[in-house]
Amino acid sequence: MKISTKGRYGIRLMLSLAINYEKGTLSLKNIAKEQEISEKYLEQIINPLTKADLVKSFRGAQGGYTLSRSPKDISVGEILQVLEGSLSPVACVDSPTCPNSDNCVSLSLWRRMKDALDEVVDNTTLDSMAQEYLEKEAGKRKSHL
Repeated sequence: MKISTKGRYGIRLMLSLAINYEKGTLSLKNIAKEQEISEKYLEQIINPLTKADLVKSFRGAQGGYTLSRSPKDISVGEILQVLEGSLSPVACVDSPTCPNSDNCVSLSLWRRMKDALDEVVDNTTLDSMAQEYLEKEAGKRKSHL
């Protein structure tokens, strides 16, 4: 199972919003520059996040985007669900219509893999990622002194 560019960039976009959550809105232009991602590509990613009510948009000169809830209340799993859909390693985990599902030995393996992945992403919040990011940035600054 691979997370697409859309999912990876979506996490980075949401991380930028989490880091700046207390500071107000951010423009896509600023996020694109900070994250070194095409602004056009971010426009495609922000729309489903806004529709899913993970992000709020504001128009005008001071407009931009912000998280709709606290970074503590948004999991990476929610973001990936919106941008990627199911994180199942194989389709039959989500749709057990396979005639062999009752006898399939592999199915339990695929389910355990999905459960393990869901456990990680559903229990990782934007806040925890933002804290880790800020700690790493502080460590970089200290090593340059």
